[in-house]
Amino acid sequence: MTPHVLTFTENGEGHCLYTEAIELGSIGRLTLRRATTIEFNETSQQWEVRDADGVLLHTHPSREVCLAWEHRHFNS
Repeated sequence: MTPHVLTFTENGEGHCLYTEAIELGSIGRLTLRRATTIEFNETSQQWEVRDADGVLLHTHPSREVCLAWEHRHFNS
């Protein structure tokens, strides 16, 4: 499994793919923004990972594979 990665900017702002494996609220106030959406496309019969601008990043028939791809993509 890909590890969870939490990075900080010089001004102390943290960035990560959200997980409940780390109690993020214990280190400060949270502001969350979705990096992607994962939705099923009935025409292609595939799950699609899209960024916040709607750009297609990844597709696969399995939602679990798309979730794993998202995890690897944002934690590398």
